[in-house]
Amino acid sequence: MSALDEEEPNLEKGLQYWENTPATLNGVLGGFGTGTLPRVDPLGSRQFAQSLLPYTVRIKSVLRPLAADDGSRPPLRRIRALDVGAGIGRVTANVLLHLVDDVVMVEPIPKFVEQAVNAAAGWKGISNKEKSVTFLTGPLQQFDARKTVKENGEEFNPRRAGWAPPPDGEGERGYDIVWCQWALGHLSDADLVTFFKQARESLRKSPTGRAQEDGLVVVKENVCRDSHDGEAA
Repeated sequence: MSALDEEEPNLEKGLQYWENTPATLNGVLGGFGTGTLPRVDPLGSRQFAQSLLPYTVRIKSVLRPLAADDGSRPPLRRIRALDVGAGIGRVTANVLLHLVDDVVMVEPIPKFVEQAVNAAAGWKGISNKEKSVTFLTGPLQQFDARKTVKENGEEFNPRRAGWAPPPDGEGERGYDIVWCQWALGHLSDADLVTFFKQARESLRKSPTGRAQEDGLVVVKENVCRDSHDGEAA
């Protein structure tokens, strides 16, 4: 094993890189924000999640043939997702809000979070308060998915747009989907193991009662080895 293989991600250098990246679609996609990627990637993600969790399909389809609306079908509880390394909210806006009711975004770069907060009114279900997004600013290394937003602390500067929960906060713990996309490479091996353990414990039982539709963790990453000069090996 080479010294390069043994190197751990440097959190401060990672934060510095993203702080110098524009809070735009093209910026967070590394220059690929003007092609087909912004359309193809979310579409594939939504289809993948819906194939595993049919209750996230909100229209009649082969994945979820809905029963007649005769009152015999019990209403599903609100469906929740966690978006880690959420950036400007690209995945939240284009994937998760099409599948779930409430999303918690965790992102360490303040200007990315501000961009998401400013754009949220135009996202699906936010302006009419059918859905909600909670914005947390801080590194994933300090976030515990098992805890509620309140329990994670004010240091994350929590803000919310859209639907508001009842005062008792019922249903505001745990997630049906934990979505990790192009973010986990910033975690050390130890931090990654801790995150996965906490994420697994945060998953909720399926609202349908079918065990095969219990909550899941989605990891969507592009992985390659870097050579010593920084180029892909």
